Amino acid sequence: MQESRSGHFVHQKGGYNAFIPRSLPPDPPIVYDETLQYLLSEADRALARLDGMAVTLPNPDLFIAMYMKKEALLSSQIEGTEASLKGVLEFEANLKPTENINDLREVVNYLRAMDSGLERLKSAPISLDLVRDIHCILIKGTRGSDREPGNFRTVQNYIARSGATSIRDAVFVPPPPERVEALMKDLEAFILAKGSVPPLIKIALIHAQFETIHPFLDGNGRMGRLLITFYLCWKGILAKPLLYLSIYFKRHREEYYRTLNEVWTDGAWEAWLRFFLQGVIEVSNESIASAREIIQLKDGVVDTLLKHEIGGANAVKLVYALFDEPIITTREAAEVLGVSGPTAYQLIGRLEDIGILKEITGGRRYKKYMFADYVSIIERGTRPGPGN
Repeated sequence: MQESRSGHFVHQKGGYNAFIPRSLPPDPPIVYDETLQYLLSEADRALARLDGMAVTLPNPDLFIAMYMKKEALLSSQIEGTEASLKGVLEFEANLKPTENINDLREVVNYLRAMDSGLERLKSAPISLDLVRDIHCILIKGTRGSDREPGNFRTVQNYIARSGATSIRDAVFVPPPPERVEALMKDLEAFILAKGSVPPLIKIALIHAQFETIHPFLDGNGRMGRLLITFYLCWKGILAKPLLYLSIYFKRHREEYYRTLNEVWTDGAWEAWLRFFLQGVIEVSNESIASAREIIQLKDGVVDTLLKHEIGGANAVKLVYALFDEPIITTREAAEVLGVSGPTAYQLIGRLEDIGILKEITGGRRYKKYMFADYVSIIERGTRPGPGN
């Protein structure tokens, strides 16, 4: 069939057309018109502001840990899970889950996969071995665990439209399985190659190519989104893993799939790059705004403690601990502060009275309390559903 700038469709014996992508970078090369140049400049600036904002937070690592939870949640929601941030926090706090345990496990696996990948990238480059190992962590023990975790597929897969029952009704059919290994090696070579392609352009191309190859039987979307964070941190574009585009992809799901489809059918790389860069700008600015809210929340909470003459240094120390673990028990508070149980119980009671903490276990024994104002900032846009 006719070759486009991005690849070509090949008719298969089963009566469907599978897409074979061309090597990156695109040829003819990307056309950097005025709009694309502007978006690239704005995206670079927004990302730099986000990276710089982290140092002004009460504890940047704690902020990042919560944002990683948000990304894990949203990336899993795109694939159909119904977990919430509150549910994930309760699961981590060893509360009896009120949500689907399989959904929660998928989110927790995503967090483990991200942690493992970022740790490995401190001493090694992105590689196919890393991709396979991270995919195994991502999928193992979940509903996709019977679909060869960590192994490139050996059968044909496809992206189905709603109600489709046959591959011939698919929205998109990735390359045949016998082509996957070579295509992934080709993508690895592009990732590792030195050159003049701007980093944000390069990771946009990498993400699209990975989704085009669809090398695994399950988890391709989540793995492809993880690659964005991995690449930006590995290349030093971000000192901390702060940019997560799942909220943008979820919010603009139809446009996400449409622009990818136009890459496959028309070689419309520039349209995809404009969409991707707009996401970097949008998400960076929203994350900066959230970081500022957290700083204001910290200052406001400390002012509230002073106003009510609560607890001195111990109260401030406990509040700072809540930015790390926003669900806490009296015993945990006592351990954090190095005080007796009754002292911690009294302090938590005062924080509950003035609205800093909210009891979430229904008045039972072994009560747990949530730092609700902090959680509400992080959880924006994470309600299950297509555009929430």
